[in-house]
Amino acid sequence: MPEREAQHRINEKITAPEVRLVGDNIETPMVLPIREALKMADEMELDLIEISPKAEPPVVKIADYQKFLYQQKKKAKEIKAKASKVVVKEIRFGPQTDDHDYNFKLRHAENFLKEGAKVKAYVFFRGRSIVFKEQGEILLLRFATDLEELAKVEMMPKLEGKRMTMMLAPKVKK
Repeated sequence: MPEREAQHRINEKITAPEVRLVGDNIETPMVLPIREALKMADEMELDLIEISPKAEPPVVKIADYQKFLYQQKKKAKEIKAKASKVVVKEIRFGPQTDDHDYNFKLRHAENFLKEGAKVKAYVFFRGRSIVFKEQGEILLLRFATDLEELAKVEMMPKLEGKRMTMMLAPKVKK
């Protein structure tokens, strides 16, 4: 419960001498001394909640505090649901990937980018194949140039252990 109290000041915890009163049951916003606002809230058997403490005078609302918190949680949940989730699809190559496999993976990457997903392409080096790291970099750069109409390179090819990784993000449509 102490977390909620830190979130908003309610009733007697509001320290400002004057407040701007708003709410569903208030027709026009008005500036009142804090005692009158508390008295009005008490008459309605509701809480006085400080919404905007930095405003001059602070803005308060007459409402049921638990209902107010519930509505705020509900709004936050809706906003979170509407936020776009970034999907990252991975495409794996070997340093000696031949043309047919390359084209097959290129088509998959095109589909992923059209769906709006990011593509993480990487060349995996096994054993002694690490000596072909130039080949891996050339392969990833070729991959980026082939997808240049659909994607922009977010991260250039970078060797991390036995993997050379590159990130591609879909271009924003105008």
